Amino acid sequence: MTPDPTGPSEETPGKSRFDDIYNEPDPRPYFRRLQPFEYEIPHQAQNVFRRVLAERARAPGAEGPVTVLDLCCSYGVNAALLNHDLTLADLYAHYTSPEAGSLTSAELIERDKEFYASRRRSDAVPVVGLDAADRAVRYAQAVGLLDAAFAENLERHPPSDRLRRTLADVDLITVTGGIGYITHTTFDALMSGTTPGHVWVSAFALRMVSYDAIAETLAEHGLTTVSDPSQVYPQRLFTGPDEQRNALEQLRLTGHDPAGLESEGRYYTLLYESRPRRT
Repeated sequence: MTPDPTGPSEETPGKSRFDDIYNEPDPRPYFRRLQPFEYEIPHQAQNVFRRVLAERARAPGAEGPVTVLDLCCSYGVNAALLNHDLTLADLYAHYTSPEAGSLTSAELIERDKEFYASRRRSDAVPVVGLDAADRAVRYAQAVGLLDAAFAENLERHPPSDRLRRTLADVDLITVTGGIGYITHTTFDALMSGTTPGHVWVSAFALRMVSYDAIAETLAEHGLTTVSDPSQVYPQRLFTGPDEQRNALEQLRLTGHDPAGLESEGRYYTLLYESRPRRT
């Protein structure tokens, strides 16, 4: 969920950036800032990822719990929704409450350890988090959302030895935000460290962002990617007319019709599912 904060993305021209909230010591600024824009893609992904997780667990060759790598994991929101009896609305309420606002980051972390532990699902699976935002991933690991956390930017640097060792155990890669800020370069680096013909990928990307280069890279690693263009998932409201105008222009350039969707005032995403190629 965290874009590279060093500059604008070539893939998402005109898209508002929220760099000031993505690498704080805790997620309160993130939820306070995004709530007015009804940011909801983690909610949309919650049941999708649980379904995919169940399918991956039944796939041939599956052994033990499925290990998930959440790419652009930010503060561990997807891990919270995947492994706990919580909704995104619960998280908004939790982090924007007056009680939460009165705490220091250290006090919030102690509170959140208990908050998440008391809501942990019996079918919880290991989740590895990867994000360039070091403070965000430290928080997510500190409160128990991530079993392992990596603050690495694979667009600029190859995976660390520790990350490479961890990738060997990954079964499913998920991502709800960041496509367009991260590119095929990150996916190539990840797939090069995974077990060939083993990992699945489930990724949400804005309709105005091309997924072609990523799909081609995944194909080079033995995965076939499919997407249903008729099934769309809302992401958030536009921040204003300029952002909407830019989005509509990008959609027209990529051949997508915004009528009834982005034309009504919010971003929409597509789900891309990549599976090992059948032989």
